[in-house]
Amino acid sequence: MLRENMADLLSFIAVAREGSFTRAAAQIGVSQSALSHSVRALEERLGLRLLTRTTRKVTSTAEGQRILERIAPFFAEIEKELQALVETKDRPAGAIRMTMVDHAAETLVWPKLAPVLKQYPELKVEIVSDYALADIVGERYDAGVRLGEQVSEGMIAVRIGPDFRMLVIGSPAYLETRSMPRTPQDLTGHVCINLRLPTHGGLYPWEFAKDGRELRVRVDGQMTFNAIGPVVEAAVAGYGLGYVPEDLARPHIDAGRLVPVLEDWSPPFAGYYLYYPHRRQHSPAFGVILDALRHKD
Repeated sequence: MLRENMADLLSFIAVAREGSFTRAAAQIGVSQSALSHSVRALEERLGLRLLTRTTRKVTSTAEGQRILERIAPFFAEIEKELQALVETKDRPAGAIRMTMVDHAAETLVWPKLAPVLKQYPELKVEIVSDYALADIVGERYDAGVRLGEQVSEGMIAVRIGPDFRMLVIGSPAYLETRSMPRTPQDLTGHVCINLRLPTHGGLYPWEFAKDGRELRVRVDGQMTFNAIGPVVEAAVAGYGLGYVPEDLARPHIDAGRLVPVLEDWSPPFAGYYLYYPHRRQHSPAFGVILDALRHKD
């Protein structure tokens, strides 16, 4: 039964991930009718309905979702191992897929990887900017980048960046019309620029610490973004106070376009780490990426 199910399982996984027979057929290079026949044959042999089909979309049933979560990762591991076999240390090749927030991608990962990609033209890297803290195993990533305290158990974590801190910032024009905040609680009387994060169930609470005391403040204002870059731009334009990594704000602070607020409530914390599963067997390509990103004091 295993032998006859293997190809059909791969067909089902492609359809379930794409949510479409058309897109899945194009991805794996078969006809839509052949793909539909393969999935239907698998359902008949198992005696289970794996997909719910409508005229508009295709979704997995509970049984289909279990296959995606429990069986599909093994196929991904097999594919990675086969890829590793054909790579050599002298010419690292293959694709590495990583997930991270845009701040890490733009300020840390890309600057470190740019020269490596020129050195190894057969190496391919896909960087997916995502604030949802994706399950790297379930979503077939090779690695992810997170702040130190966000790395899950069961993962190897390698430091790739220095400590940094978040700062509250505002433009001189905005602060001329408002009293300067002296404590985090004062922020509730200010217009603030929010950041929406899926992992926090909505708007990101601003976090502060001083003398062993920790505070989380939820703020309000006209503007909300789901990426950190526009928060800086809106703050420079005078739309309120923002809460951003210091390295993004520092050029504007030095140029007088922004003013730091509550600096004594903003201590540094652990920076970014690359993380990946313990069971992962290093391919030469992954080793090159790891060496390039590793933080050097």
